[in-house]
Amino acid sequence: MSSPDPNQPLVGLTLPGPLVDEDWLAPRLGTPGLVVLDASVGAHRGAGQRIPGARPFDIDGALSDHSAAVPHTMPDAGRFAEELGSLGVDDGSTVVVYDGAGIYSSARAWWMLRAMGFDRAAVLDGGLPAWAAAGLPVENEKSAYCGPHGSFTARPRRGLFVGSGQVTAALADPASAVFDARTRERFTGEVAEPRPGLRGGHMPGAVNLPFGELQHEGRMRPAHELRTAFAALAGDREKLVLSCGSGVTACVLALGAELAGYSEPAVYDGSWSEWGLPSHLPVVKGPATEDHRAVGPDDVVR
Repeated sequence: MSSPDPNQPLVGLTLPGPLVDEDWLAPRLGTPGLVVLDASVGAHRGAGQRIPGARPFDIDGALSDHSAAVPHTMPDAGRFAEELGSLGVDDGSTVVVYDGAGIYSSARAWWMLRAMGFDRAAVLDGGLPAWAAAGLPVENEKSAYCGPHGSFTARPRRGLFVGSGQVTAALADPASAVFDARTRERFTGEVAEPRPGLRGGHMPGAVNLPFGELQHEGRMRPAHELRTAFAALAGDREKLVLSCGSGVTACVLALGAELAGYSEPAVYDGSWSEWGLPSHLPVVKGPATEDHRAVGPDDVVR
């Protein structure tokens, strides 16, 4: 009998959607062609626990462009393909991504894969906390990989990540809604930004949906609740641009928008780390306004 082609999807590994739970993953763990990636950042990065066999998708490290002026910038296609190959990911792999916080940075890894043309990926609902709470096995070691190099092809898609120019256009577009996933206190400018040198407040015309409000007890809310949360702020606008502090939790909103049935979400890669820098880009404080054109010059933070 011939060996299975590693570049061909295996029967039984069809993902049910962009989100899977531990009941889906646990019985498939170790199946050839299934790759589990740990995309933890910050304090959870490099922690001494992992789902068995998990490999490090290092957003704080190799899987960001450190030559960029702001953190967590998407690397170019060549670099991304090389890093995914070094993790043993093939074009035909099925990928499940998780993080140590629950659903925080795993959605960023999922969106990066989508932006590079790879659709055979899903986020583990509830992440490592939900996995451990279910009594499933956890290895007391850091995520690592030292196996054979994979054959991953990056096929960049336009429009999944956008820059400040496209955000500016979306703020002026009646068919678009710009969402900010930061806390309400950061959105209004009541508290200082955690990154030094950034102005407090938000983009004129943006709306605030803190990413945690899309979750309940560490898991994503049902699709109808997600749709309600987005529609309460976007109305009938279907074009969504999603922002946060550094492009990470905006991808939680992207995941929520996908589950809610929105077909055109885009993530502002620079997010507040770029927009909040001293520049010509306008910043206002206080609650969101219905129409950014109603904001007067005295309201803008330069």
